[in-house]
Amino acid sequence: MADDADGSTPGSTSPHDAAWFEALVLQHATAVHRFMVRRAGRDEAEDLAADVLTVAWRRRADVPDGAELPWLYRTAGFVVANHRRKGRPIPVGDVPDEVDSDDPAVRAIQEERVREVLGALSPRDREILLLNAWEGLTGDALAQVLDIGRGGADAALSRARARLREAWASAEA
Repeated sequence: MADDADGSTPGSTSPHDAAWFEALVLQHATAVHRFMVRRAGRDEAEDLAADVLTVAWRRRADVPDGAELPWLYRTAGFVVANHRRKGRPIPVGDVPDEVDSDDPAVRAIQEERVREVLGALSPRDREILLLNAWEGLTGDALAQVLDIGRGGADAALSRARARLREAWASAEA
């Protein structure tokens, strides 16, 4: 069936219409953009964030009510992975030239020691810790982004924190 101008199919009563999408963008676009800045750099972040929101519009029926941001973060992870597979260089060690004074996570990552310790972790541990520290995800929201159960997410976060402590202690030694 074809979509109506508001994005719903004829005869449907989907709450995920154009007004829903506008509210989603207003509420979460900044968080998605920051997610992308941290993972792909400032130069690519705007386009990648737009890609995430485009996917959200196309797949709006799949976006769970009440868990929109974790769904967007999970989608953003796929968008970044696809971007990397295309062979575009990703500035892993680059720090944005301009610091957003509202975002302590961006300021904290500028510290060389923090970057070194995070760099010593596995990509999965680093992602779990950053989803928790930067995006504030815990429990069910973290589990949704990681596509695992709640218990698995809690355990993964606990293990990642333990490995972070070990890496930090090694860096201090």
